[in-house]
Amino acid sequence: MDIFSLLNLAKAKDASDLHLVVSSPPLLRVCGSLQSIDGFMTLTADDINEAFCQITTSEEREEFHQHLELDFSCSLPEVGHLRCNAAQQRGAISLAVRLLPLRVPTIDELGLPLICKELALKHRGLVIVTGPTGSGKTTTLAAMINHLNINESRHVVTIEDPIEYVYPSINCAITQRQLGSDTLSFADALKHILRQDPDVILVGEMRDLDTAAAVITLAETGHLILSTGHAPSTAQAMERIIDLFPPHERHLAQARLASLIIGVLCQALVPRADGSGRIAAVEIMLGNPPVRNLIREGKIYQLPNIIRTHREIGMISLDEALASLYLKQTISGETLLSFCNDRQEVEKLIGKVIVKKVGAK
Repeated sequence: MDIFSLLNLAKAKDASDLHLVVSSPPLLRVCGSLQSIDGFMTLTADDINEAFCQITTSEEREEFHQHLELDFSCSLPEVGHLRCNAAQQRGAISLAVRLLPLRVPTIDELGLPLICKELALKHRGLVIVTGPTGSGKTTTLAAMINHLNINESRHVVTIEDPIEYVYPSINCAITQRQLGSDTLSFADALKHILRQDPDVILVGEMRDLDTAAAVITLAETGHLILSTGHAPSTAQAMERIIDLFPPHERHLAQARLASLIIGVLCQALVPRADGSGRIAAVEIMLGNPPVRNLIREGKIYQLPNIIRTHREIGMISLDEALASLYLKQTISGETLLSFCNDRQEVEKLIGKVIVKKVGAK
């Protein structure tokens, strides 16, 4: 077993992930789909254990054996940065390795909406990037930090689990802290972060009540806070944050969140029509007065209507974003139907009925 050769092959095939699971050949995720690597037999527990030892330190292996879970990162000169997860399954180790570019991509290179540039340069408030696992949230935030790094001079502090992109010093001072090795938890790091004189704070994920409460408190001190979530829409991102709070605190949480939110992006990575990779379709909700009022009143279910009726200020629903990519011939009709929420709505947007091919996913 030589995991370095597998990772070089994954890089050559432009794969986003490498999966090593017992009783399966090595698998690559290419353009969102898993495919086995030709010429490889099914993997044994010993194979994966050997691969695990090749890319981890003794300290990381000790942590894994204590907790049976491990998130870690590393870099290979010819492959780039790697975000890795090791987990125990049926008494053996499974590995999932995400391949990240050596260089932080720009907002323009990723084809992201221009509003990302505006949000990155804000001086205060809360920006959330949400979407399913593997939708490119971390890369979007990295591109926004990169844009800030080029255009402003500020102190950025990031708290990540693990660190995925390493930022060069351009115009900003960027302090990157990794969960586990640099701090014990998001909440612990956030308790002391104001002593570090930050202007912008990136929190890898608001995954629990303590972190969400600390993020909201920091945003109230006049800092720009960037974070991620796993909700499938911008409205549900708000709902999930509020639901982290106990019932008797939710009304206050709604009011605080409403006063702080300046933008929520929900993205899905969809395959390009020409087969050259994937592109992000991004739903955008901005913190204008109607949005803030609905969040304050807890009427989250009405937020999609506000997004659809305020496109002139930059808001756009996921279906509208997908329809726009289709009309530009960036994605296919099959992709449009596979990822949209309302088929009738997108057919109105594009002005025609799409016939899905037999066998298309």
